[in-house]
Amino acid sequence: MSNLPQDFIDRMAAQLGDELPAFLRTYEEPYQRGVRLNPMKPVAADFLPEGLLEAVPWEPTGHYLSMDSKAGADVLHEAGAWYLQEPSAMIPAAVLNAKPGERILDLCAAPGGKSTQSALRMAGQGTIVCNEPIRDRAKILSRNVERMGIPNAIVVSAWPEDLAKVWPGAFDAIQCDAPCSGEGMFRRHPETRDEWNAESPAGCAKRQGDILDSAAVMLRPGGRLVYSTCTLNQIENEGVVEAFLHRHDDFILEAFQLPGLCASTGMLTIYPHRVKGEGHFVALLRRKGGGTAVWKTEVPKACVPDKPAMKALQDFLPGAQANLLFGGELRYCPDFPDLSKARGVSVLRSGLHLGTVKGREPRGRMVFIPDHAWALCNTSPDVPRVHLTEEDARLYQNGQVIPVDERVKGWVLACFAGIPLGWGKVSDGMMKNHYPKGLRR
Repeated sequence: MSNLPQDFIDRMAAQLGDELPAFLRTYEEPYQRGVRLNPMKPVAADFLPEGLLEAVPWEPTGHYLSMDSKAGADVLHEAGAWYLQEPSAMIPAAVLNAKPGERILDLCAAPGGKSTQSALRMAGQGTIVCNEPIRDRAKILSRNVERMGIPNAIVVSAWPEDLAKVWPGAFDAIQCDAPCSGEGMFRRHPETRDEWNAESPAGCAKRQGDILDSAAVMLRPGGRLVYSTCTLNQIENEGVVEAFLHRHDDFILEAFQLPGLCASTGMLTIYPHRVKGEGHFVALLRRKGGGTAVWKTEVPKACVPDKPAMKALQDFLPGAQANLLFGGELRYCPDFPDLSKARGVSVLRSGLHLGTVKGREPRGRMVFIPDHAWALCNTSPDVPRVHLTEEDARLYQNGQVIPVDERVKGWVLACFAGIPLGWGKVSDGMMKNHYPKGLRR
């Protein structure tokens, strides 16, 4: 606690008054860890994350996690059976409450905790656009979307003002977890205290306001907007919301309630001495009126799969569907937007990546190679499965060749505890490893 910035302590004293000592004592305690289980990849009790504790009240799939848990190094973590996430960071997506069939935008989405939380609530129905302006962070976001088996996500990298030009009035709900001064990270990541200064909140507030202005353009009338930060000061929180409402008289705050939490004003600051978590701020706004989220859905002619590519897919799995072909990669995204005139928007992931068609076999047919995303999706194809021991599962994720039953032939899903880990191709009793090289342990 001694190295907390004095300006921060003074500001919190003004906000909390007599509660300040209780607040400061939390910095002498361990931080709170959490995990969300993936309802699309249920596992038996014997395979649940190590150190699983009591349920997180506001998230049906959330649990607190012991400090010494190694759940992040587990085979099933890599397979997307759970996502490590700080408990109070689960609150914004719970407030947004994405529903199946909606069009959702997560405007500042990396690394993907809130995106995957909302997407799993949608159960593969509707579309969630996950945006991260910084390209390297967008790649991490895309990887987590893939790992959690999300089939209906479009991952893009663009600045919010560029997205607003492409998608005016296009979304039923928008999550805006804005970049902030990070005061809610002071306990978990003490190094962030040295990066903070008294001017940090004001600088962040300007950027947060600009991001919210772009979000307002993209929300349909009647839609909901959740603004959140992992900071605690009123400049970036209540101040940003009040300034936004002053600029946008077609928005109002809306009260919300979750188990153990109540925000009668539509805004809630989660302090670590009041709520079991690291700290967050959440506001729920509603755009007045009513309407339908609309965007132009059109697959560019150059991206329509040709007959040889579709035949390769159908030879692999009869009945499989694809409606996009990018650089030899077949994808299925039934709600793919028309981005032909988009500028500054880079698409990293569009729906479910099925696989790649390459070259031609000696008999003149194209070869289909299934993608890792298809293996990890909850709609994994109906192909033979090879069930591995935990030891063999770790060897598989390390890229090793695994011996299997000689009666098994061709493409298979390598599984552990009933959860697909990735692809393998079997011949002569050996499973050649197709786990992506960049993911190998």
